[in-house]
This record gives sequence, structure tokens and C-alpha cells, in this order.
Amino acid sequence: MSSINQRLNNNLLQLELLEIKSYLPNYLEQVTAGKMSFSEALLALTTKELNYKHQAQVERTITRARFPSVKTLEAFDFTFQPSIKKQEILELKSLAFMDKAENILLVGSPGVGKTHLAIALGREACQQGARVLFINCHELLLRLRKADDKDELDCALNRYARYDLLIIDELGYLPIKHDEANLFFQLINARYERKSTIITSNSALSSWVDIFQNPTVTAAILDRLVHHVHTIRITGKSYRLKTKL
Repeated sequence: MSSINQRLNNNLLQLELLEIKSYLPNYLEQVTAGKMSFSEALLALTTKELNYKHQAQVERTITRARFPSVKTLEAFDFTFQPSIKKQEILELKSLAFMDKAENILLVGSPGVGKTHLAIALGREACQQGARVLFINCHELLLRLRKADDKDELDCALNRYARYDLLIIDELGYLPIKHDEANLFFQLINARYERKSTIITSNSALSSWVDIFQNPTVTAAILDRLVHHVHTIRITGKSYRLKTKL
């Protein structure tokens, strides 16, 4: 019997069924004792294996998304930001906006929770198997500019356009050059009505012309972003200042 068990364990290892291998002795005891049937034990073991593999896949997806920190909707203090409609945010949690290729703009002063909400929604998307990328706006523009310099812009745009959800953080914190504005427009245009984008910004949309320094490009960007958009304006106080009071 020990030889059979050893061969079974080896098979499970080669098949990478590690959860089944871990729980198998316990379930074999229950089957032997007549506490459950073989079919019930097999169902329980395979369910544990599927759950384990699903969670492992979710963790890999979250890692690839490059979130700077762990943020969840459950941890968000809605009472501190009464300007936010909690029900509106919870409805976004369903990710129906992604099925419709709609965008989300989170606008407000520094520290009010824009990035927290963006990360939390991104993690929800990862939980449902979506390909997500979180990236700072300045870093994104640097990458696009480098790709353009190397004549690899089309490849870069196609790569960013394929993400089910692209989260661009901190638009407007640093000035955007004229050529960078054109690159940003090309990216937004590539995703328009195909995939969803979340953008956080400390500047109202009416001020974006000052950020991009080009009225024509700014109008084109906004035209595509706000065509299908959920705009969430946060007017409350900074969480970071709250913790220091």
C-alpha cells in the first residue's frame, strides 16, 4: 500500500495538484471510515484544487498590475468624504462599466482618496480575471516617448491598448509637453470604445487645456474620455492631513 501511495503522490506532484496532495490523507481516512463516499471526497479535493489555482491566478494578475499598495473598497472611509456617493462607487464594483468600455475620472485635491478608489476597483477587476495595469501618468508618458524615439510606438500603443483596464494615476501633477500630449491622445484613441480607462487627476477638466498646452489635442482627448464616462469629483479633506491632526 505504501508503494501505491508513493506512486500516487508522485503523480500528483507531476500533475502539480498540490492541494489535492496536501489534503488527500485526511480525505482517505474519512472514506476508509465510511464518513464520506469516494465521489464526495474526490469532489471536495478537486474543488479545493480549483479554488487554490484560481486564487493563485488572481495573485499573479494583481502582481502584474503593479499596484503601488493594497487598497480595498471595504477599507475606504466614506464617512470622511461625504462628497462621494457610496452607492455609486459600490455599483462600479460590479465592473459593468468595463463591459461597456466606459471610463472613470476621479478628480480632486491631493490626498482625498482618488488613488485608493482607483486601486480598489483595479483589484476587483483582477479578481474577475481582467488584465489590469496601474501606471503613473509621468511614467507612462516617458515610456511612450522612449518607444517613439525607437520607432516602436505602434507596438507600445498596441500593448497598452490591450489591457482590459488601464489606470493612469496623477494626471496633471507634472507639466505635459506638446509631443507628449499627442502621444497621450494616441493612447486614449486606441482604447476608445474598446477598453476602460481610469484616470486620477487633481485638476478639473476645464483646466486640462493648461496641462496639455494644446487646445486642439485637449479637446480630442476629452471628447473620447467623456463620451462614456463616470466622473467622480471629490471635494473633501486630505486623508494624509487627517492622520497628522
